[in-house]
Amino acid sequence: MEPARYEEAAADKKWVDAMKEELNMIEKNQPWELVDRPSHKKVIGVKWVYRTKLNPDGSVNKYKARLVVKGYA
Repeated sequence: MEPARYEEAAADKKWVDAMKEELNMIEKNQPWELVDRPSHKKVIGVKWVYRTKLNPDGSVNKYKARLVVKGYA
């Protein structure tokens, strides 16, 4: 039910809408500020995480996409 990769999600309108919603919330909340990268540091990567939120009866409530930092890298 949930895409494993970005390419799968990008092919489905409901997941594209969920990703747009997440990007809009990031713009609104401004959780970070972009700065120039120091030459001796690596860039921290990000990835999309997809979840389908269900109602108690098992029907789909919401398609949720989160852009998360790869903190382990």
